Amino acid sequence: MPHKLLKNIQPREYQSAIYKTCEEKDCLVILPTGTGKTLLALMLTINRFKKYPLQKILILAPTKPLIEQHFESFKKNLPEDWADMQLFTGKTPSTKRKEIWETAEFIFSTPQCISNDLKKELYDLKEVSLLVVDECHRCLKNYAYNFVAQKYKTQSSNRRVLALTASPGGDKKTIQEVCNNLGIKAVEIRTRDSPDVKPYLQDLEFEKIEVDFPSDFLEIKLLLEKIYNRKVSELKHRRVLFSYPSKTMLLKIQSRLMQEIKRKKDLNKMLAISATATALKISHAITLLETQTISSFISYLKDLFKQAAEKKSKSVQRLTTMPEFTKAFSLAQLLNQEHPKLYELKKIVKNQFQKNPSSKIIIFAQFRETVRTISETLNTIPNIKAENFVGQAIKNHGKGKTTGLKQKEQKEIIEKFKAGKINVLVATSIAEEGLDIPEVNEVIFYEPIPSAIRKIQRAGRTARLSKGKLKILITKKTADEIFHYVAHHKEKQMHSAIQQIKKEFDLKENQKNLFI
Repeated sequence: MPHKLLKNIQPREYQSAIYKTCEEKDCLVILPTGTGKTLLALMLTINRFKKYPLQKILILAPTKPLIEQHFESFKKNLPEDWADMQLFTGKTPSTKRKEIWETAEFIFSTPQCISNDLKKELYDLKEVSLLVVDECHRCLKNYAYNFVAQKYKTQSSNRRVLALTASPGGDKKTIQEVCNNLGIKAVEIRTRDSPDVKPYLQDLEFEKIEVDFPSDFLEIKLLLEKIYNRKVSELKHRRVLFSYPSKTMLLKIQSRLMQEIKRKKDLNKMLAISATATALKISHAITLLETQTISSFISYLKDLFKQAAEKKSKSVQRLTTMPEFTKAFSLAQLLNQEHPKLYELKKIVKNQFQKNPSSKIIIFAQFRETVRTISETLNTIPNIKAENFVGQAIKNHGKGKTTGLKQKEQKEIIEKFKAGKINVLVATSIAEEGLDIPEVNEVIFYEPIPSAIRKIQRAGRTARLSKGKLKILITKKTADEIFHYVAHHKEKQMHSAIQQIKKEFDLKENQKNLFI
């Protein structure tokens, strides 16, 4: 067995069972975060390298910090000098990558690097005996993973694919697409409740915390809804909207009309684009008011006034002069309170640290402005050291405040969090996927998200080695309630779709065996 070569780790029963399938077939492995997907990659790498010692192993992960993590893990767990391991990043010039490829045995890379090199024909994948694709739910449409996977299908002489994820997608069609793109022939799935996984994980205590939408906020919301409803009526009148005006539908209409106008100018369509843009802006403002913080809502409205002053678009100029809009802005500035979720969050964090002063908490929020406000609020509590954890893009928030963390800064924050110098990480989606963030006592969603993939990844940050809590804050009678239901429904749908696909693979296998 390959694990004999591994230093300091022994596979668990379920890992050994999954490994057997991966050894024989191109396999999609779905395992909860923190249950050892990397060990499977290590075991299969050893197996393929022993079988084809003159060939290469290619390990891919979607971000630089994540692929660096895999690189370090392999170096730590395999005997020194057992194989020539090399890390490709965008900083390595492509000519140098070509040179390294010639002699390297295990290559760790983001898919973008490999995809770009294959397009330039710097090398091919003929001699790759194993392709490991981490966070493989991204292997869709024109993402770089897909291009590499297609090339691997046609170029490799001894093909084997190991696809890893905690959550492959919300519906059967998406999961099937991932499987088709990677040429998957078998599925191995385990959840937190699988009998062979359960003994290794701790209890996860789930709590849904509901707050009332304040009546003072409702007055502002009704003013904005008047504008929104007017714009939706206009879109129906202009005969471009025929169904429920969801955000997705409005974005589709906007995109379609813009494409049509490029081909042929049309006044009705141009006015419809303007109405769609206004409806989307008001929809976003309502979401901020209902589910985020008053400071993020006011900040967004101020930004619209700034755009209008700079004459960025006629629709924004018209919007900011509408009486309902100016009144909503005035009322928001007179409010003497924040969103009730913020007060509730402060209470939860305070309680957790009173019970256990050495606690670690991750709070997820969708918008950076909300992340900033949460950190500022929590840092007023004695002994709380909260820090923002956001993506790399620099965003200006007025008053000289910007957010954006380079990957080096992200790493430093994670190290501080591990060491206990920071005890609350307030994060956007950047902390959902793969990063080596330590186990936490509590994961809190500031708002529900309508995505099964992201919900599963966020929840996987706790209840691995010790008991954990997952808390979701929900504002009653708002989009929060809808999103919470949608995520729950999509998760159930996802598990049912995976089981169906697994059955189909098993059936094909049985039929094949009958003819042998």
